[in-house]
Order: sequence, then C-alpha cells, then structure tokens
Amino acid sequence: MRGLAAVAGRERGTAKACSMKVAKKVSKVTKAGKMTKPRRTAKRLLVVANQAAAAEAARRARHLKALSCVSGAERELEELVFGDSLNGEEDELLRRLAGPRWVTAAEGKDLHEESSDSGVENEAKRDVLLKSPAWVDEDDEAEENVDMTHKYRKDLMKSDAEATLTKKKLKKRLEEQFQQAMGGVPAWADLENRKNSKRTLSDSDSDEDDDLLRRTGNFITSSESLPRGILKMSTCLPANQERFARKLVTVQFHPSAQVVMTAGHDRSVSLFQVDGIRNPKIQSIYLEFPIYKAHFSVDGEQVIATGTHHSMFFVYDMMAGSIIPIPKVRGVEEKFLRNFELSPDGSFMLLVGNSGYLHLLSMKTKELISTMKVNGRCTASAFTPDSSKIYSYSKEGEVFIWDVRSRKSLHKFEDEGSLEGKCIAVSKNNQYVACGSSSGVVNLYTTDVCLKKTCPKPVKAIMNLVTSATCVTFNPTTEILAVASRDTDEAVKLVHLPSYTVFSNFPVFRKKQNLTQSMDFSPRSGYFSVANNKGKALLFRLKHYSFF
Repeated sequence: MRGLAAVAGRERGTAKACSMKVAKKVSKVTKAGKMTKPRRTAKRLLVVANQAAAAEAARRARHLKALSCVSGAERELEELVFGDSLNGEEDELLRRLAGPRWVTAAEGKDLHEESSDSGVENEAKRDVLLKSPAWVDEDDEAEENVDMTHKYRKDLMKSDAEATLTKKKLKKRLEEQFQQAMGGVPAWADLENRKNSKRTLSDSDSDEDDDLLRRTGNFITSSESLPRGILKMSTCLPANQERFARKLVTVQFHPSAQVVMTAGHDRSVSLFQVDGIRNPKIQSIYLEFPIYKAHFSVDGEQVIATGTHHSMFFVYDMMAGSIIPIPKVRGVEEKFLRNFELSPDGSFMLLVGNSGYLHLLSMKTKELISTMKVNGRCTASAFTPDSSKIYSYSKEGEVFIWDVRSRKSLHKFEDEGSLEGKCIAVSKNNQYVACGSSSGVVNLYTTDVCLKKTCPKPVKAIMNLVTSATCVTFNPTTEILAVASRDTDEAVKLVHLPSYTVFSNFPVFRKKQNLTQSMDFSPRSGYFSVANNKGKALLFRLKHYSFF
C-alpha cells in the first residue's frame, strides 16, 4: 500500500509540475502577443507619417511650380499672404552656387578663434578658405645692388662712397628728388591725406547741416567774388631771387605743384619753389640756344622750349632728368620755330609758322597731324578750354576759328579797329576772348558773339595802354584780365571782370621795372608774376585768394 501510495504521490507531483510548465508557456505566449501589437501599430504610424510628408512635399513642389508661372502681381500677393519664404530659398540657392567666401588671413584667424559647439557652425568654418600666395620667388627677397656710376644715375649720388645702392634706397632717393622738384608731395600722390580729407569733408558737411537745423537767423553772407576798385595784394621777393637771368622771356607756374619756371636768353630754364619769402631754387638746366618761349606740359612732367633762330625744339623730361632734342619735324617746312601753344587736354601742340601756316602736332609723338593756313601772317593763337577749337589772330586784324577734329575753318571775324594783331587769349571758362592790337587797345568779346557775327561789337574796349598790347592773360577764375606792353615801362594793367574796370592800385612798382615780357597767374590765383627784360620775375600775393 505504501508503495502504491508512493507511486501515486510521484504521479501527482509529475502532473502538477507538468501543469505548471504548461501554465508558464501560456503566460509567455500571451505576453509576446501583447508586445507585438504596439510594434505593428508604430510601424503603421511611421508609414502614414512618411506618406503625409511625401504628400506635403509634392504639394509644395506643385505650389512652387505654379508660383513660377504666375504674373508679378500674383507673386507679390502670394508673398504678402504667405510671407517671403520664397526669396529666402532663392537667396540660399544663390549662396550655395556662389561657393565659399574668400577672406583675408586676419579674418580667417578670427573665425578660427571663435568657439562653438554646433556642428553646423564648424562645417561653415571649414568652408572658409584662407587667401595665401600661390607662388613665392626667393630671389625677390634678395636685395639687388644698382650701379650708381651710370651716366643716367650719377646725379643721384651724394658721395663717392655710394657707387652702388640697393633698389629700395634708389627708389627712396628718386622719391626725394621728385618731391624736391615738385615742392613737396603732390596732393594726388598722398593717398592717406586724400582719404582723411574726404572723411573730414563728409563729417563737416553733416555737422553743418545739423547746426543749420538747430538754430534760426540770417544766413546770408558776403559774396566771395572779387570786389572791384582796390586789389588787396602784397609785393614779395622776385620768384627767381636766387638766380637772376640776363633777360627773361617766359614765366609760368606749375599746373599742380607750388613751383614757378623762368626761361631767358641766357639759355637757361630754372625752377623755383614759391613760398613768398625766400623762393628757393630747385634746379637749372641749359640748352643749346637762347630761348624764345618755354611752357610746362599739361601734366607738369615736361618743359617744351623753342629757340630764337632754330628749326628744332627741346623737351626736358623732369621725371627722367633728361633733355630730348626734337629735330626738324617731317612735313614742317619752316626756317625757324618760335611761337607755339599747347592744348589744355594735353593732346596737341600748335606751331605758329611763317606766311600764315599753323602746324598741328601730336603731343605724344611730336609728329605732324595736319597744317592749316590763314590769310596773311598769323601773329598769335589760342586753344579753347575744351581743346575743340583754335583761335588764330592774323597780322591784318582778322580772327579765324578752327575745328580741331576736322581742321576746317568754322568762322572768321574782324577785330574792331585793329590795324595789326598782336596777341589773343581765351578765358578759362570759355566766356571771353581778348584781342590785343598794335594800337594798344584790347577788345574783349563774348565767345557766343564771335561764333555768330563777322563784325562783332566788343563788350569792352580797354584803352589803358598807349603802346602795342603784346601780352594778355586771364586768371583761372575769369575775374581778372592782365594786359601788358613790352614797349614801355610799367605798362601792366589788371582789369576787373565783369565790371570791366581797372584796379587803381596796380602796378605798385617803386621804381621803373623796365619792359614786361611775360605774365602768369598761379593755378588758384594766389600769386601773380611778371617777367621783365632785366631778368627778374616779380611776384605779387593776391590776398583775396586763399590758395596757391
């Protein structure tokens, strides 16, 4: 019985264990079924979201395509309703097409030093390219010595020990020589001062505008035009105080530097720095013949000089320090070349020949372009300020007007009361034409009347000279007309424009200064110089004008 009971107990235990195992398996299966349901649901939701995103992208693509086809008005309406996102996308596309921006090394260093944990910013930094030299020549760093004993560089040596100089020292020496010749650094070459002046000018303009709006009152000031009657001026030492010539024939101010040039019959051309006190000499050169006339080129880098009895002329290159002889010009059949004029734009040189011939030369090549002919003998000529016309004054008192481009005569008029033409000048603003005759009368015309009438009436006949009017010139502001005669002493008068009256306090010579040969005003009318036959270039400071 006990054995049967034991067997029965073992069977019951086995059955119980089996039932427990089955229950565990069933619970596991149930749990697995419960876990698989959420997974399937998540997959279905992901598929639905992807489909919705694809549909939204397709909708946007259709919207962009439709927007590109609509008119400008509809496009503006869309942007007004939905925002300016389209422009942002277009700007982003253009930025990507443009590629990475080139920056300097300093900017790249600053960008590199900025800290950021964002991966997008780090990627943007990697797109920035640093600009560096593509190739470096080692020979550029080595200093090359220049032989200073060469004939073109001997004048730059300060002592025998400077037989060789480095390129940097030679460059500095050339700059010093140029500044000495120009009387300092020209305004166009001083870039730093130009930037500062522009900045200061803009700041001052804004300050003046603000000040104007803050207060009220009378803003009418006195006129800046030159008053008539008395000319405020002072007498300075002669411009060529450090070197008088035997007889001066030319005095002229440099077009951009504070320098004056004198030339005379002693075959010399001298340059002086104008300060109104000492007027130190810069340099002198000597030519092969007595000088009849000398003139600065328009850019101020050359001096052209003709002789009294020669068929050639010379060009002095101030930058290179060389004298270039120009032999007989091909096509110009003249025994002597004396009088000439330069066009204001620096393109042409006009040679006044005998028998009424006018030879137009290229200023660049010094070769003949064309020849014009007036009736009788031409005594003087002048270019208009725009270099488009030439006024030529004949000995018979007729004035011919030529077109420079076609070299044809445009018009001709008679100078009223002229028995023999002597000199002619055109004002810097192209308003007046002054004609001086052998009777001492200087007729002042307006250019409009000269181009229309054959017998125009002058707006003013200046009769303050009693001998032949041999020199007339306008100041740069067309407020003064200087007239002079070389046939008698103290024959210089300054005429106020537009009142056409003579200044009563000029000339102020303490003693007779002999015969006036040439006159000139400085570029901004601050100085006036008169060259006489005693070799002096008298200098006067016109106080109405603040600048040189």
